[in-house]
Amino acid sequence: MENGTMKCSANYVPLTPISFLERSAIVYGDRTSIIYGDLKFTWKETRDRCVRLASALTTLGISRGEVVAALAPNIPAMYELHFGVPMAGAVLCTLNIRHDSAMVSVLLSHSEAKVIFVDYQFLGILKGAFEIMSKKDIKLPHLVVIPEDNQTMSIRPGINDNYESLLARGDPNFAIVRPNDECDPISLNYTSGTTSSPKGVVYSHRGAYLNSVSAILLNEMNSLPVYLWVVPMFHCNGWCLIWAITAQGGTNVCIRNITAKKIFDSIATHKVTHTSGAPTVLNMIVNAPPEDQRPLPRQVAVMTGGAPPPPQVLFKMEKLGFKVNHSYGLTETYGPGTICVWKPEWDALPLEQRAKLKSRQGVQHVGLEELDVKDPVTMQSVTPNGKAIGEVMLRGNTIMNGYFKNAEATDEAFRGGWFRSGDLGVKHPDGYIELKDRSKDIIISGGENISTIEVESVIYSHPNVVEAAVVGRPDEHWGETPCAFVKLRDGCGMTSGDEIIEYCRSRLPHYMAPRTVVFEDDLPKTSTGKVQKFALRRKAAAMGSLTRRSKL
Repeated sequence: MENGTMKCSANYVPLTPISFLERSAIVYGDRTSIIYGDLKFTWKETRDRCVRLASALTTLGISRGEVVAALAPNIPAMYELHFGVPMAGAVLCTLNIRHDSAMVSVLLSHSEAKVIFVDYQFLGILKGAFEIMSKKDIKLPHLVVIPEDNQTMSIRPGINDNYESLLARGDPNFAIVRPNDECDPISLNYTSGTTSSPKGVVYSHRGAYLNSVSAILLNEMNSLPVYLWVVPMFHCNGWCLIWAITAQGGTNVCIRNITAKKIFDSIATHKVTHTSGAPTVLNMIVNAPPEDQRPLPRQVAVMTGGAPPPPQVLFKMEKLGFKVNHSYGLTETYGPGTICVWKPEWDALPLEQRAKLKSRQGVQHVGLEELDVKDPVTMQSVTPNGKAIGEVMLRGNTIMNGYFKNAEATDEAFRGGWFRSGDLGVKHPDGYIELKDRSKDIIISGGENISTIEVESVIYSHPNVVEAAVVGRPDEHWGETPCAFVKLRDGCGMTSGDEIIEYCRSRLPHYMAPRTVVFEDDLPKTSTGKVQKFALRRKAAAMGSLTRRSKL
């Protein structure tokens, strides 16, 4: 000991979200933790089930640092896995339920998962993955099936275990395994693969703890919130909200299939206080038919992220009684890394101006050290004038440990001592950042940079448009020009491409207006609501180069 300071067990314990559940089982033990249809658990019951799960995993041979995978929607078992797996000292790898068998086989092989939990609905996908792996002589993980509605289910041929039966075998007095080092991994999350092949992002106990606390603050979440699960739990561990809501002793309302009607019904039935979703979910809510909508019993806070919400969607959400908080982040930042902190003086501004301010990505949350927009070559900060474009970069305790088994990609992501997001943006004089595009999505037409986000925002404001996405289409003269893929509102089939183009030309510099408009029944999306622009770029490229040289 020097200068009266000493680090010991009295003043230092490795941070881990496991602590949240231990505390809530005491403080909120008899309060409802999870609602799923007619099924309900208390926090004491949830804690006991997670301990039994951890115990059962060790009997399957799982030891510290090994990977346990899960392929399941937003159901109680998925919630329990987020505690039971780390309580066994293992690392949870949640897989995207929209993946096909081929991708699941790749990720199971890459993650080296020793056990996989699969919801009954996705058993066919997993069996297909197992067939692929068997042909390649890859050792298959132990399989545990989560039965329908958490009921016991007889084990069928080819199935190794049943979730409820496994829990019943667990020891309720099992000694929970805590991390030796708070930087030990707690989860492995694969990126969505919207711009490249998926990479495995490693989260630590420390980062998960800090981002969970930050999520509580940026959602202005008091104790005992009622949270409706719309964001997939498999995506960034539910934006770390699984752990956050546990810390606050909240009630988790789980729904298997997300529809606007189920969202409105759940809010009305359970008096929901908070939810989250990508802008596409907000779009689904505001465009729900009147018969699916129900009055909100109170204002509902909604955190959105993934893409800037169009102003028109924000207007309509406010009218319905939702309070939208706009966040920004990536898998590599544990989900939300920024928040557009609202200032009271903005309340008096006109609606259009308020929406424009709210759609910015904002400033770093309290768990992140720094957020900046930099020249990716010189690493100098861009001029904060809202015009100079650079790459959004972040650094702090809620940045990933790195990419699993990919040192080269990790080194590149952290080059210069910052995490390089790959997103292009500007910084405003007030320090708030605003995204302009992914570096791969920006359109360069005749030497001019065109932000697809800006063009999409204008198209969204057209009264007949429900969804829009803009990509570059090859052009023999300009290099590339904007190509808009548009989904129209029901009953608006008479709207023409020329009408959309003229609408944009009256509101944007002419070179930014789409030269091509393609109408679609649905736009291709990832499970988290991001439009798969790489698919649209391929479609635009397949249309061939424009040769008409009319003035822009």
